[in-house]
Amino acid sequence: MCLAFPAKIIEKKDFLAKVELSGVTRDVSLMLLPEAKLGDYVLVHAGFAMQIVQKKEVDEMLALFDEMNGAERRI
Repeated sequence: MCLAFPAKIIEKKDFLAKVELSGVTRDVSLMLLPEAKLGDYVLVHAGFAMQIVQKKEVDEMLALFDEMNGAERRI
């Protein structure tokens, strides 16, 4: 099973971006998503940004991840 995680683009240079999720940063490729902009939320898998997602979707995904880890349902 493959799992993509949502993250916010906090830096961008050409086809590379630095993304952040919960204080953790990571460098990712934008080769598959060159239209992504600073501040966008993207789904990241295997070091590549795969899809732009809305903040509401990110919040829902993170709530589901928390629920999988035993947190109370919040959505």
